[in-house]
Amino acid sequence: MTLKAVLFDMDGTLVDSESIHFACWSQVLAPFNVNYEEGEFCQRFSGRPTLEAASEIKQQHNLSVSSDYLADEKYRLFAQYVKTNLPALMPFAEQALIAVKSSGLKMALVTGSARHEAEPILKGLGFYDLFDAVVTKDDVINPKPAGDPYLLALKQINVAAKDAIAVEDTFTGVTAANNAAVSVVAIANSHTQNHDFSQASYRMDDLQEFWQWLQFQL
Repeated sequence: MTLKAVLFDMDGTLVDSESIHFACWSQVLAPFNVNYEEGEFCQRFSGRPTLEAASEIKQQHNLSVSSDYLADEKYRLFAQYVKTNLPALMPFAEQALIAVKSSGLKMALVTGSARHEAEPILKGLGFYDLFDAVVTKDDVINPKPAGDPYLLALKQINVAAKDAIAVEDTFTGVTAANNAAVSVVAIANSHTQNHDFSQASYRMDDLQEFWQWLQFQL
């Protein structure tokens, strides 16, 4: 591998936003008397497309509203919340981003979130301008776990898949990177430790370990 770029996922990889997603889902589902435990919900739905989660929840609980309605309400609440309440950073996220940027490697964000969810977080944390490209679910027809978001990011930064590495925290994200033929590092968080990471090229404990490993690849 001649490494030229690092492609980061956002939720659960750079920012600890899963609890916010869960809180928004809880608010959406409360009128229907649908309740989940946070650990169970995040283990089941972390990294999965919002509309896919909405469809599964609707079917499981036989809800009268559409999956689109549930998803749109969740998007609306999350986007509203993060305008004034930024999620905490994952351990070593800031150091890893600054180190990758300083190394001269290209850097892209590839997220399954909508743009109006992702941009307030990235801009609020001061990270938006660090990235050479930001690809959200709105930029592709087929979001993660399809490889399309990664393929678009690679096109935008003009780097071949074989010369890039992705950093993900979920089975969905690892699958997406694999579908784009991008090597991927899996860094599980507290909600995704039981995900299937058998397709990952590497498994690491945190972003500090990733950056230490990366230095030997440069």
